[in-house]
Amino acid sequence: MWAILAMLRPALALPFLLLLLPAAAGGLSGGRTLVFILAGQSNMSGRGGATNGTWDGIVPPECAPSERILRLSPALRWEEAREPLHAGIDVGNVVGIGPGMPFAHAVLAGSEGAESVVGLVPCAQGGTPIANWSRGTELYERMVTRARAAVAECSGRGELVGIATAQYNGKFLDLVREAQKAVTLPNVKYVDAMGLPIASDHTHLTTEAQIQLGNKLAKSYLETL
Repeated sequence: MWAILAMLRPALALPFLLLLLPAAAGGLSGGRTLVFILAGQSNMSGRGGATNGTWDGIVPPECAPSERILRLSPALRWEEAREPLHAGIDVGNVVGIGPGMPFAHAVLAGSEGAESVVGLVPCAQGGTPIANWSRGTELYERMVTRARAAVAECSGRGELVGIATAQYNGKFLDLVREAQKAVTLPNVKYVDAMGLPIASDHTHLTTEAQIQLGNKLAKSYLETL
């Protein structure tokens, strides 16, 4: 199992895990299926182009739909992935561009075999504290349910992994960041998004920043192959 941890700049402090469930050949497309869980808060869900109360509807080429990129719908069925990726998942919030689609495109571009498919499992929920993601909570159980459904849709092959989060813009932020950097678990990668462009709300990544972050995450993952 793989986990790619991204830490955003101090003004955001919205880290997340991107978790890979490696499904065997004979998956969704009859070929290799790579399934990723997108869990965390608003910058994983995506606020690119959506920080003024509505989404501007602009979809950059790096976020365009592809028949080789799927998402697990709110109804737990695979469908062609389209922005906003977290529509119907990050309930109660205006969602826009996140890092998921550019990540998927970059993974496909760097993966061997034209038959590969990326399955994205959006689970993020904006504005949620650490306590809302602890084992047994509604968001944790929702993530586990969606992860299990993703595995089932891949003929039941793959393995489930956990989730981690961190302090939101608190006095322990630097301590948390340093602790995360020091993690030496197998197949865990730390990706730092410090310095990426921030929208006018001084909290969320811009669309361009989300594309950069998606590419950074994909690069980190591909380097492990």
